[in-house]
Amino acid sequence: MGERSLLDVKYQHTNSRTAITMKQFFALALAAASSAANAQMPATNPMPDGSHDMYAGLGAVSRARYEGAESRKTSVMPVLQVQWSNGVFISGMSAGMHWSNNPTLEYGPLVSVHASRDASGSGGIIDGVGVATMLPLAARVRRDDPVVGMPDVDARVEGGAFLNYYLNPAWRLTSNVLIGSGNDRDGARMELGVQRLAMAIAPQHTVSFNAGLTLVNRDYNRSYFGVNENEAWSSGNAVYRPGGGLKDVRAGARWNWALGPSWMLTTNLQATRLIGSVRHSPLVERPTNVTVSTAFAYRF
Repeated sequence: MGERSLLDVKYQHTNSRTAITMKQFFALALAAASSAANAQMPATNPMPDGSHDMYAGLGAVSRARYEGAESRKTSVMPVLQVQWSNGVFISGMSAGMHWSNNPTLEYGPLVSVHASRDASGSGGIIDGVGVATMLPLAARVRRDDPVVGMPDVDARVEGGAFLNYYLNPAWRLTSNVLIGSGNDRDGARMELGVQRLAMAIAPQHTVSFNAGLTLVNRDYNRSYFGVNENEAWSSGNAVYRPGGGLKDVRAGARWNWALGPSWMLTTNLQATRLIGSVRHSPLVERPTNVTVSTAFAYRF
């Protein structure tokens, strides 16, 4: 999973028992973050029955136009994270439920929206089931943008599960498996990570760090990085059929500034390096991409 988001918990040992309390600082997940960034969720949050925690606000994110693109895009988008006392949570484009009562172990079901990839930036040219429609003859040449002439890849709802384990109060191992991406909904990915949880560097300021990798199946890579014969003819790209395996490695840092009891500013920097068979895809112009995001949010 991604970096520990709205809720940061700490351990207190009292009479050999472990208690969990919320801290003042919160880390925020930007909605609709780049697909290269791992999904994010709040930690288990003990709350009175029927209660909830909610943050909402507005943020901006600058990222590659798609994974491996050289061009960038900057978007303004809403921020939302909610957790209810029964363990259900919504965090950006992901939602799930905490099932564990063990303070060192988190697990449960997870659903997420995998972002789409637009073929040309102007709506793309595809039919209703995601098969490439041929461009006009004059456009059937290799262009500066390798995804021109490629089919759009639609946004998809993925389903799966997450499992996190706390090595100690400061370090957490994270993992999740999600299935259902790509136009044929047969893409599968697993994200593994490690986090250094929020540590105070000054009054009202905390920082945290994360690193991880993504494993995918062959169908995922062929949906987002492959080129079949028809697509090669319409786009000018060489035919390419990547296999499954290790897709990327990543590292990131987050800075949180508590502006008051309810307001906060959060800034995130994430670097992702495409590796394995996708690194050599004709669609990949720049294997290393950096995503920068910042947001103001209000706690309700």
